[in-house]
Amino acid sequence: MKTLAEELRGVVKGEVDETPETLEKFSRDTSLFKIRPKVVVRPADAHDIESLVSFVSEHKESDPSLSITARAAGTDMSGGVLGESIILDTTAHLNRIIEVGEGYGIVEPGVYFRDFDAETQKKGLEMPSYPASRNIAAVGGMVANDAGGEKTLKYGKTSRYVEEIDAVLADGKVHTLRKLAGPEFTAKLGEQSFEGELYRTVAGIVSKNRDVILKAKPDVKKNSSGYALWDIGDPDGKGGSSNGAGGAPWLDLARLFAGSQGTLGIITKIRFGLVKPKRHSSLLVIFLKDFKQLETVVPKVLSFEPDSFESYDNHTFTIALKYFPELAIQMKAGIIELGFQLIPEMLMVLTGGVPRMVLLVEFRSDVQEEALRKANELKAAIEASGEHVRMRIAKDQKASRKFWTIRRESFNLLRKKIRGKRTAPFIDDFVVRPDYLPEFLPKLTAILAEYQNDMTYTIAGHVGDGNLHVLPLIDPKHPRIRKIMSELGHKVYDLVLSYRGSISGEHNDGYIRTPYLEQMFGAEMVRLFREVKKAFDPLGIFNPGKKVGATFADAEKHFDLPA
Repeated sequence: MKTLAEELRGVVKGEVDETPETLEKFSRDTSLFKIRPKVVVRPADAHDIESLVSFVSEHKESDPSLSITARAAGTDMSGGVLGESIILDTTAHLNRIIEVGEGYGIVEPGVYFRDFDAETQKKGLEMPSYPASRNIAAVGGMVANDAGGEKTLKYGKTSRYVEEIDAVLADGKVHTLRKLAGPEFTAKLGEQSFEGELYRTVAGIVSKNRDVILKAKPDVKKNSSGYALWDIGDPDGKGGSSNGAGGAPWLDLARLFAGSQGTLGIITKIRFGLVKPKRHSSLLVIFLKDFKQLETVVPKVLSFEPDSFESYDNHTFTIALKYFPELAIQMKAGIIELGFQLIPEMLMVLTGGVPRMVLLVEFRSDVQEEALRKANELKAAIEASGEHVRMRIAKDQKASRKFWTIRRESFNLLRKKIRGKRTAPFIDDFVVRPDYLPEFLPKLTAILAEYQNDMTYTIAGHVGDGNLHVLPLIDPKHPRIRKIMSELGHKVYDLVLSYRGSISGEHNDGYIRTPYLEQMFGAEMVRLFREVKKAFDPLGIFNPGKKVGATFADAEKHFDLPA
């Protein structure tokens, strides 16, 4: 009897790998989980993926364990690219930049963002939704998670730039998914085909459950949890979608795919919209002594419509000062040079203590003087408000670099310096409305303080849209670490959901957050998620255990921690 790998070698032209080294590598992403697959397939092209999906569909009844989990760069923090059956590696061959034109780019899912960005920049264009992992992430994963980052406040997340997706669906064929409206949408509904039936089913789900969907929509501007049914269309032309106010009926299944984490099909090609980046920037740095100051500062900053509005906490600031030689290496600067640059911050600590929170407000423009003017005007407006906060303007990108390096690299420094501990991304990506932060943050820090003897953590994030990242460092051998993580996770998400927030703004659900979806959205909405999954994937072959069908017990059994 042939092994699975032997059978697959007769199905695909690409490589089929079952070596222990490969299976070990693909058993992890950057999450807390470890799941060993049976085999890794590197498809040569979209036809290979069609053949693979058809094979799994044909053999699913005789072997229910068969499934396909697509993987790009493997930087996922939720366990979203891990699976027990077939891992499909897109980076080996599905890695072509097909075209960069005027205002658009067409790529395969295994393209690294850094390479795509290098090509778009040659034409004076950019996809601005890149995450912090921009140098190691691939575009397929960015679409699957609906990634965002420091420019999301102004430019939105990846889903805004997905114009069209080619994907192999459950029938084993490539389909092109994009927004269909008016007569084109009506014609699609009338097709007697797999695709026509799919459009009819999804349109029916959205149309019949309009009130449930809009009620369940998180009260935030940024969300990667669940399936974005509130954003994918208005099949009746009645204005029920959050994207429309009535008119021609429409449905956008490419938008549904963005953020679906590979659970609906396998992406083979993506067309992105691109923008022209503004080349010059100035940064207003605001040092807060108390969370209460956010009540005045946050709305004032947002009224000036900055390009980025980021934050980090006192723990992050302290790490930067403590490990500034390593920070200099990250900045590609000399230690003496960085030491001089950090003198103002060191003096501030000596005279006024470590700030409770540091806010970075960036303005970008085609002209340096214009960016600087906006930063100065905001500084004056905050001073005029009567709120006594320390502020500093970094007039250009060179002067801003140390603050951005602290924001982006401090946790990595901490992780490298503390031996015997590992990153534990389980409360790493929640969102509440920014106006709730003055009330929310003291409650959050009080919860975290209960566990300060058990873990080290920093709080940083995108304060402009209320998306915060808490990344604890844990001792995996701690005898109570599983219990601590369970307790802390429930407490933090209970708090987030009490503000009608989201448990994920960018990193998606995966194994770690799927069990919380019913608490976040309610049973009716989760039922709709199941209906969507069944419509696209009736046999359950695409990335099982994510978005629907996973419990806390399922997640815990896959923890890469001692029992």
